[in-house]
Amino acid sequence: MDEHFAGEAEAARAAGCPVALVDHDAAARGEVADAVARVPGGATAVYRGWMLSSRRYAELDSALAGRGVRLHTDGERYRRAHELPGWYDALSAFTPASRWTTGTDRRDFEAVRAGLGSGPAVLRDYSKSMKHYWLEAAYIPDLADAVQAWAVAERMVQLRGDDLAGGFVVRRFEEFTGAEARSWWIDGVRRLVTAHPDTPDELPPPDLDLTGLQPAIAALALPFVTVDLARRADGTWRVIELGDGQVSDRPASTPPADLINALIQNFPEGTVSGNSPSITEAQPR
Repeated sequence: MDEHFAGEAEAARAAGCPVALVDHDAAARGEVADAVARVPGGATAVYRGWMLSSRRYAELDSALAGRGVRLHTDGERYRRAHELPGWYDALSAFTPASRWTTGTDRRDFEAVRAGLGSGPAVLRDYSKSMKHYWLEAAYIPDLADAVQAWAVAERMVQLRGDDLAGGFVVRRFEEFTGAEARSWWIDGVRRLVTAHPDTPDELPPPDLDLTGLQPAIAALALPFVTVDLARRADGTWRVIELGDGQVSDRPASTPPADLINALIQNFPEGTVSGNSPSITEAQPR
């Protein structure tokens, strides 16, 4: 058992949910038969574990289906949650303006860069930024500077390596203040609001009102997602990221039972209760 998810596994068992183990490392290598060897069949399940690429998750979904296990989030819906192009149009009014490429060709990057005009921007791929390398591989001070913008793009490609997903995503830079908040949505309804895992002790403010966001999240028709938000300098809360909830980290300040109970209470009957396993992974990364 991966210690990172041990608390959630214990909370699921305490709530009466069987827990089966998936070998994440094997799944990430594409060895899905080995990854699911310890999962009993005949259930509907929720995966809780480390992030997988959309391709590897789809393989995991298929391997589990072969054992009679249906993941509540199938491969196609995982991709739409996991990759920005899958959710951006629905949330474009709530998030910084973005353009993206398919692949990493420089000509395509130049077209996207020019399409956003001048000014600062943030670069990422479909699923992740290199925010810990902010000045060299994430932040573009001025899109009008083609040479510098491409240098940032090249460095991001170098750092992401084989993990690079999809292509370049260029997002208009907005000035934010304070810590991010993480909201958890099940079948289009917000069920939890927590701190962000990077700042677990900085709890969301009581005035965080997500009512206006709810119709857009519901329209995506995704079973289990997280939405990270930050307050812009003008006081407006903006969407930073939407991600599949199964691979979204829970902040240390939120008890494991809070998340597990939200899943049990709000998924359709039989999804994570009764004979249905809540799946976590077998090995640390």
